[in-house]
Amino acid sequence: MNRFWQYAFQWGIGQRFQRRQIKSQARLVDYSLVEMAALLRTGELTSRQITLAYLERIDQLNGPFETYNDNGGYNAFVRVDREQALAQSQDADAWINNPDDPRGIAPMLCGIPVGVKDSIGIVGLESKNGAPEFSTNFALRNATAVARLRAAGAVVLGHTICSRFSGSTVGDFGCNAWDVDKVPGGSSSGSAIAPIARLCVATLGEETGGSMIIPAAANGASAIKPSLGYVSTGGLMPLRIGWDVVGPMARSVQDAAHLLAAIQGPDPLGDPQTLYTPLPFPQMPTTPRPGDTPLTGLTIGVPQTDWMSASDAPPGQTYDPDYGLAFERFKQQLQQLGARVIEFEGVNMADEVNRLYYAGPILWTTENPDIFVTPAMATTYCQQYEASYWQAVQDFAAGRPDDDKETLLRYYGTAFTHPVIEQMPCSVRIEAEQRRRAQMALWQDALDEAGVDFMVVMPLGANVGFRMGLGEPSGLQNQRLYYDLPNALGWPMVTFPIGHGTTGITRQLPVNAAFWGPRFSDACLVQAALDYQEHHPEYHQQAPDEPQLRAPAPRAQPCWPITRENSTDPLVREGSLRR
Repeated sequence: MNRFWQYAFQWGIGQRFQRRQIKSQARLVDYSLVEMAALLRTGELTSRQITLAYLERIDQLNGPFETYNDNGGYNAFVRVDREQALAQSQDADAWINNPDDPRGIAPMLCGIPVGVKDSIGIVGLESKNGAPEFSTNFALRNATAVARLRAAGAVVLGHTICSRFSGSTVGDFGCNAWDVDKVPGGSSSGSAIAPIARLCVATLGEETGGSMIIPAAANGASAIKPSLGYVSTGGLMPLRIGWDVVGPMARSVQDAAHLLAAIQGPDPLGDPQTLYTPLPFPQMPTTPRPGDTPLTGLTIGVPQTDWMSASDAPPGQTYDPDYGLAFERFKQQLQQLGARVIEFEGVNMADEVNRLYYAGPILWTTENPDIFVTPAMATTYCQQYEASYWQAVQDFAAGRPDDDKETLLRYYGTAFTHPVIEQMPCSVRIEAEQRRRAQMALWQDALDEAGVDFMVVMPLGANVGFRMGLGEPSGLQNQRLYYDLPNALGWPMVTFPIGHGTTGITRQLPVNAAFWGPRFSDACLVQAALDYQEHHPEYHQQAPDEPQLRAPAPRAQPCWPITRENSTDPLVREGSLRR
């Protein structure tokens, strides 16, 4: 919360000013984060009321917890700590109503119920990263981002479900918030489902390669994938350190921005990458700009080589009718708001000469020619090794049943990774880091040459398909071919709904667009998205119909096969991108 509102609420004028703008909702759970914050301060709501309302919906619609399979409900939350949540809400109410609290004025997030991805530590709860093999992996302390939410008074309900080992962009568990028979996207599936299904106000997700943006797009959530280093990953079960980022997911960009403002900032011990942010640390905007043309002065580029998975044609030619119509309308809306929207080539990542780091060349080979190191491997392997993560999982696996131990060692064992790192020359890592910087510079040069401030793309290009075994077409029908490229560059991306599709489907599904641009342009992207949603609230404010739930239908193999086309792991994907 900015200083004006801190004092405004303290003096009472903020309560009156905010209350006049709040439209009464039939359901308490339909209020936005900002609206709830205002109603908490006028005394019209309490955090306990809000928390109980969400817990009631979770009881009704989520289905059984700890189910890494079909549970018959949304399966957005994999575990909830009801007792702790209610205790936290009681403390939040006391803080809000006590202007003399030694902690100071209650922050904007005080009393707001949130969820946290299953790979992010919540003290006292297990974190399983979508896999029961990680049972008994209790967090001894909160992850840095969770600790900052708690310091702001947020009520942490529990963990949201994710793909097995955070591995699939399709989403292994959970169901789409708009149609329970359709895929939710992954790997941060539950973090995208929960706010749209009104099971909480907002969530924390995590992304290595598409893991936030794709499920947000599938469910119509507003999500901010921050720049590498903008938010600490301390306390995260990593997939690839140096690519992983933690960020907020919510119904609106404004709600997500308030979460991001609370969790951002340096964390020297938990995540040294946060020390690379500019100083002073970039402030996160949380309010739209006034006027009818707030985007005046911005040039937004549509990269014509941002290929989609459906074909080799320029992206706009691959969109299904719903997506094509929504994107054309969206570009016109941006122009009406004052932006200049242009097409430009971008950087054609299908051209091998441009793959300096991303899906880059082999830099080094061991005595076994089948074991080689690419630029992405060199950077991420070294960081995983230095963080002792593989060793930590191996030590944890030693206490697990044999089947669990075998699986964990297959995914995380040191038998392959440690010898490679220990033999690899230091010069290989240096070259890999230099290549990553050169890859960033190549993209920055492309934007500068075209006079583009940031880009706009469609994360998906067609309505999502059915969940496994429930019909055809299944899975994700058309997505960005290079969906993990922003993570390779460390660049931010913001996605939000711009429409809804109905063609060829029985229940409407959301259509999302996304802004992305240079590292630490987070504030610029968020501000533009805030301005857009201020003038076009009809998309993010719409709620899905209540679902038609059915009996659970557990499957013997509940997870989508991991392929190079749907993996969140850049090292798995590299082979398909070199074809």
